Amino acid sequence: MRDDQLLRYSRHILLDEWGVEGQEKVSQSHALIVGAGGLGSPAALYLASAGVGHISLVDHDHVDVTNLQRQIAHAQNRVGQAKVASLQTAISAINPDVRVSGYAQKADAALLAQCVPTVDVVLDCTDNFETRQLINQACAQFAKPLVSGAALRLDGQVAVYDTRQTHSPCYACVFPPTQSFEETSCASMGVLAPLVGVIGSMQATEALKILSGMGSSLHGKLMMFNAKHMEWQTMNTARNLNCPVCRPYRQQAIH
Repeated sequence: MRDDQLLRYSRHILLDEWGVEGQEKVSQSHALIVGAGGLGSPAALYLASAGVGHISLVDHDHVDVTNLQRQIAHAQNRVGQAKVASLQTAISAINPDVRVSGYAQKADAALLAQCVPTVDVVLDCTDNFETRQLINQACAQFAKPLVSGAALRLDGQVAVYDTRQTHSPCYACVFPPTQSFEETSCASMGVLAPLVGVIGSMQATEALKILSGMGSSLHGKLMMFNAKHMEWQTMNTARNLNCPVCRPYRQQAIH
């Protein structure tokens, strides 16, 4: 590690639970962030500032003026740009040492099958149920830890789904793909700006813990936050032994 890097990351290195070894792990790691909006913005900026060596971004959308109320990585002069390009500019301004790969396209099964096997952690910062299921499927298939976040109106949630852990559920164990959900969005329901910052920052925290080997992750738990009353609730989640999504891949791992 170079002297300038030791200085840049000194406040993390000073942590007993992190140290130089943890920083080297983070600097050699690769994170995939799907969604470069309200959640992806703070998550990406914190991962970049912490020195994650390689960050891949996936988002098919472009920066709109309505995004600027909460999507803090974007700026007025980048309205109209692809969000992955705008976020890459923001990352480079914070830490030019971070390698960034951008995919300005929808996160479909083919792209996820290409990207997920190459990374160390996946952050789901999307806002629709179908894409969440596709991301979870890929993470289960390739045994990658998934840090999931969601925020709408005044409520948010964060969880870790890590099928490498025997008792950890996957996203589909908790939210079955056959279950019917009414799709809602910030465009129709609204969202408190700092809420996405809270949840996105927590996603970055969980990802950094996984990458550095520090502490224990949130796997097996779902944390829910109500910003109106500033209340947190934590719910234990269980693996579905008959889950049609993760069960086949866990059986393959055993054999």
